[in-house]
Amino acid sequence: MRLHLLLLLSLCGAGPTAAALSFSLRGNWSICNGNGSLELPGAVPGCVHSALFQQGLIQDSYYRFNDLNYRWVSLDNWTYSKEFKIPFEISKWQKVNLVLEGVDTVSKILFNKVTIGETDNMFNRYSFDITNVIRDVNSIELRFQSAVLYAAQQSKAHTRYWVPPDCPPLVQKGECHVNFVRKEQCSFSWDWGPSFPTQGIWKDVRIEAYNICHLNYFTFSPIYDKSAQEWNLEIESTFDVVSSKPVGGQVIIAIPKLQTQQMYNIELQPGRRIVELFVNISKNITVETWWPHGHGNQTGYNMTVLFELDGGLNIEKSAKVYFRTVELIEEPIKGSPGLSFYFKINGFPIFLKGSNWIPADSFQDRVTSELLQRLLQSVVDANMNTLRVWGGGIYEQDEFYELCDELGIMVWQDFMFACALYPTDQGFLDSVRAEVAYQIKRLKSHPSIIIWSGNNENEAALMMNWYHINFTDRPTYIKDYVTLYVKNIRELVLAGDKSRPFITSSPTNGAETVAEGWVSQNPNSNYFGDVHFYDYISDCWNWKVFPKARFASEYGYQSWPSFSTLEKVSSTEDWSFNSKFSLHRQHHADGNKQMLHQAGLHFKLPQSTDPLRTFKDTIYLTQVMQAQCVKTETEFYLRSRSEIVDQQGHTMGALYWQLNDIWQAPSWASLEYGGKWKMLHYFAQNFFAPLLPVGFENENVFYIYGVSDLHLDYKMTLTVRVHTWSFLEPVCSRVTEHFVMKAGEAVCLYEEPVSEMLRRCGNCTRESCVVSFYLSADHKLQSPANYHFLSSLKEAMGLCKAQITAIISQRGDMFVFDLVTSAVAPFVWLDVGSIPGRFSDNGFLMTEKTRTILFYPWEPTSKSELEQSFRVTSLTDIY
Repeated sequence: MRLHLLLLLSLCGAGPTAAALSFSLRGNWSICNGNGSLELPGAVPGCVHSALFQQGLIQDSYYRFNDLNYRWVSLDNWTYSKEFKIPFEISKWQKVNLVLEGVDTVSKILFNKVTIGETDNMFNRYSFDITNVIRDVNSIELRFQSAVLYAAQQSKAHTRYWVPPDCPPLVQKGECHVNFVRKEQCSFSWDWGPSFPTQGIWKDVRIEAYNICHLNYFTFSPIYDKSAQEWNLEIESTFDVVSSKPVGGQVIIAIPKLQTQQMYNIELQPGRRIVELFVNISKNITVETWWPHGHGNQTGYNMTVLFELDGGLNIEKSAKVYFRTVELIEEPIKGSPGLSFYFKINGFPIFLKGSNWIPADSFQDRVTSELLQRLLQSVVDANMNTLRVWGGGIYEQDEFYELCDELGIMVWQDFMFACALYPTDQGFLDSVRAEVAYQIKRLKSHPSIIIWSGNNENEAALMMNWYHINFTDRPTYIKDYVTLYVKNIRELVLAGDKSRPFITSSPTNGAETVAEGWVSQNPNSNYFGDVHFYDYISDCWNWKVFPKARFASEYGYQSWPSFSTLEKVSSTEDWSFNSKFSLHRQHHADGNKQMLHQAGLHFKLPQSTDPLRTFKDTIYLTQVMQAQCVKTETEFYLRSRSEIVDQQGHTMGALYWQLNDIWQAPSWASLEYGGKWKMLHYFAQNFFAPLLPVGFENENVFYIYGVSDLHLDYKMTLTVRVHTWSFLEPVCSRVTEHFVMKAGEAVCLYEEPVSEMLRRCGNCTRESCVVSFYLSADHKLQSPANYHFLSSLKEAMGLCKAQITAIISQRGDMFVFDLVTSAVAPFVWLDVGSIPGRFSDNGFLMTEKTRTILFYPWEPTSKSELEQSFRVTSLTDIY
């Protein structure tokens, strides 16, 4: 404890007078339930569920049906308490605060048995003055109220009118009135997640002592002055001045690599004071900008800010500063009504390609640095440049945004409101305003965040009447909507952050939504803003099903996670598609049926007499279906970027739903719980490649578009090959003349009637042949090989069972899989069970006899472990 205090002293103070003492109370606390019948130790940061598990009082909460078995934990009222000594002399400090970075969620706080405050918002930071109650030996208690019971009470007390929805659909097995408490909305359940409304202290809690004044907040924004063609830096510092007299001094700001050092004189009056400083970067200095992944470097500059104040008080802050501009372009498009909706980074139009992020676990204390690193590295490894932090989860921890900065991942940041209408009584609004103001201060310095969005789907819920509100009551709800997202959240964003755009919702019509009074009659319009689109019944191989929208920010299909992931939380009796476990784990109505329906449109369903084999084959087939469906839809959006067809197009974003899983269950995710790549994620690595050929048919004509995310034009060729399913050598091949692939565009490169192609390639029929194609430039730059099926694979002729063998060898930290196949094999899937890591490619169409695939382990792994766990499957194995 003393070592921790000394470390914080060195961080918080400099010079002859320490700026502050900071003493963390993290570590062991005591936890007891409402009636005192259960008492146990628990860690802070942490939650009650984790404490119960660590003491062996409950099993893994994710095992089988424990989300229902442990509902009692969330319904009880728990108390966290701790006794501790202060390792410094209290009398020497003018002000002492108790600071709680994150309390989950509703609590009364007692310090030395004196009530010092209450909390009601998981997303806010709380600070309480304890100067007059702190002693050398102290006690602290956080008396929590069940968020479930609190939400019910708040809903019941809201008697003027109904604020829907009351409860989630029954299939989600969740809790009610989530919209009445400022807590992670999906912790009450979602259609991909369990109900675990946690209680606990989920972030750091500490005591801060200081004299003269204290720096509470420090944030900054780089601003580019177009007229002067120079960069400036706006720095905002918030002080609590406890001196009875004004505090004078100077501020020295240094950015060595930009040859910038500027000094300012300041005077702080007693009370809470804000100091705003404006730093000019000389236009004679070259400033390297921050770029999204795939578009340039993520250059940042180390900055120090030193406050030298009266009384020998020195306060020093250090930070990394990134310079970038972001613009949301909404302007008329020739040949189309409506407006564009796309982003320019540093003046360059960027196609946003990526996915949607949900919380990585129901229990935030289990989200480690290693897990965040693994998940976010998987984002850039799949050629993504964007994540949308979805509004039903949490504002992520600092490390998440720091990693996004470093990796070049753009963040579309929702505020935490989702799929509900919300109350607007003054207490609720006050809590929201504190939350939003705090989060803006905390996050605005991150270049990765490119937009604030007020909520997820609430404009659509209101205007498309998801909750069957009487038409005559709609003005009341519209007024509440505008009050919350425009008059409060938007007002705070505009006041606190001028460096990035704000929209009220997703989906929304952007500028058109504003013009219509902040709600649109059709928030999902193809002519404005962004859209969310889901259709599980129509044939996903038919690209005409999908909206040719300006920006697709949500779309997707479900699949099951791999057997090795499910095995850890299930028993043998659960291993069938229609088991009680499988039905329980599916939180989307008719989800299992929809998966089989979509798969059955183009594939033969598993027919093995072995139930376990059928279960594993069905899991595999749902992943094949999901990957192929999302591939088809994403490629449609990618090729729509540069064209207007029937007045629609200029699509400039594709963010599929969803990236990651919160538990082991069927979902729309491409990464399983823990980070294992599904087939979809391997497909994303290819369809989000910086250079890609996209094939499709229209009116029996086969087209190939070239899609480029490159910043330069390239001279290249297109190679088109046709294989029969029964032969490993192509029956015909064609290489185009050289052409110039324009940077940042999608253009048609090839068209040929299917009948002519089949005739040209000998004895081909739609059922007996498959087309593959790739782009190359000067034998160096090459796209992934892509393919086009000419018929459903359940109708494929000549497809025979492929015998695929692998020789595994080690090369440094990675492993080499040399594959040999006896026949053309679609959707070849390499699996090493629960060994953490990823392959260089997977789920591929194997049209050549040999292929080399690399495996990158995430943890130390031996060759023998890989050989014992390795399995290879292709579609021919289940036919």
